[in-house]
Amino acid sequence: MRRRTALLALATTLAMVTGCSTSADTGDGDDRKPGTPALEMTSSEVIADAAGNGVDTSARLFEEAETVVVAADTPEDQARGAHLAIAGGVPMLTAGDQAAVDAEIDRLGASRVITVGGVGTLAEGPELVAAPPAAVPASLSAGVVASLDRDTAEGMDGLTHTKHPLAMPAMLATDATSLASIATARAAGAEVHVLAHPDPRVTSESMALVSDQDVLALGEQFGSGDRLERAIELAANGELPGGGGLLFPGRRMVAFYGHPWGGDLGVMGEQPPAEAVARVQEHITSYQALEEQPVIPAFEIIVTVASAFPGEDGKYTNVGDPAEFTGYIDAITEAGGYAFLDLQPGQASFIEQARVYEELLKRPNVGLALDPEWNLQPGERPLQRVGHAEAAEINEVADWLAALVRDNNLPQKGLIVHQFQMQMLRDRETINTDHPELAFILHADGHGVPEEKFATWDTVRQGLDDNWFMAWKNFIDEDKPTFTPQQTYDIEPRPWFVSYQ
Repeated sequence: MRRRTALLALATTLAMVTGCSTSADTGDGDDRKPGTPALEMTSSEVIADAAGNGVDTSARLFEEAETVVVAADTPEDQARGAHLAIAGGVPMLTAGDQAAVDAEIDRLGASRVITVGGVGTLAEGPELVAAPPAAVPASLSAGVVASLDRDTAEGMDGLTHTKHPLAMPAMLATDATSLASIATARAAGAEVHVLAHPDPRVTSESMALVSDQDVLALGEQFGSGDRLERAIELAANGELPGGGGLLFPGRRMVAFYGHPWGGDLGVMGEQPPAEAVARVQEHITSYQALEEQPVIPAFEIIVTVASAFPGEDGKYTNVGDPAEFTGYIDAITEAGGYAFLDLQPGQASFIEQARVYEELLKRPNVGLALDPEWNLQPGERPLQRVGHAEAAEINEVADWLAALVRDNNLPQKGLIVHQFQMQMLRDRETINTDHPELAFILHADGHGVPEEKFATWDTVRQGLDDNWFMAWKNFIDEDKPTFTPQQTYDIEPRPWFVSYQ
């Protein structure tokens, strides 16, 4: 008898819900009339939901709601709570920060709270109704929750979906977005697009989505609203080889490293441009068989070469004529690939050398690589010791390159920084990677036997912030042995960029 009474109480509760301020007609059967007013927005926004409990999302999308679903923080309870919230068109919150959850329930003016699992002691006032068990999956992914609507969500007899008066913008999420946030957005009638990476440029489809409408992004992983707006603006600047507007993720790269002078500086220069492309394409075939994402060819072209002699300017570096490299750049980009211009500055600065190649860097498929090994201090010469760079030097180049991207309406550019000793980037934690215009790539250059290479790999990854993408180098002569494609892609984490020297 008690179970039947609880079922009837829950059915009555959800039937009486009156949620407010949400929902577009997304095919969920809301029977909305033409001219439904939209949620008020002046630009795209990020709903941080930093606590991961859905409170921020509820506060932004709902002015009031007679009923709220509060679920315990277990996969089973989150799955059940998401189904109930979407079926009823009401907010979902996750128990944990009791004060924040109680405050949101009070703000909504809720008279009933549907509890799922052990949610602790909630504030007195609203009627508490424990949700009975239901035949829903033990856990749900973000993508599954985003696909639920009032007809597919598992409710119960007598469950009535609340109709909301406001149309919702499209919303973006990732697997890091809380299920409470996604469920609340779906309950509000919003279409939620789950992306593989917290940036609207990650696929061609997401770029098209943000091209002509404002969106809400769910989760602090999207950064600030300003960063989101900048990423959306950059989405209008075209796609990169393999699709989408981000260098990574979305594709991986396999590159030849070298200089047009010949093979002494790397495998790329062992043959003319067309032949070098054909040779790297052979490697691409082997890597693509191991990877679902597109694997595209690349060249890392040494454009300034550290020298044992001071030269006319006394800076121990040979600065190549930009025209010297266009053959290799044209060949790799025409093959659907990418080119990086590598700087070995000697006693010059990275920024002064980068500016020499500004016109080449205005090409959409050309990025930059900085090699601190060859960045010398006053009085030093190449090969006396391994050089280093200060974060301020890297930041100066990053700021300049990001501005070049913005000012010339270019897609995102790659910025490689080489490192095989921690002293090469002694204050790396202060490098500013918050440039949506750039993909920051840390290139681990260790060589030798596998144990030595993995020691370098593990060391340079320590304390690395999440905005860096890892790159690996296979030395054809110095490694004992050179890793096969399978061995290279078995590395954890799998490198986004693999080069051969």
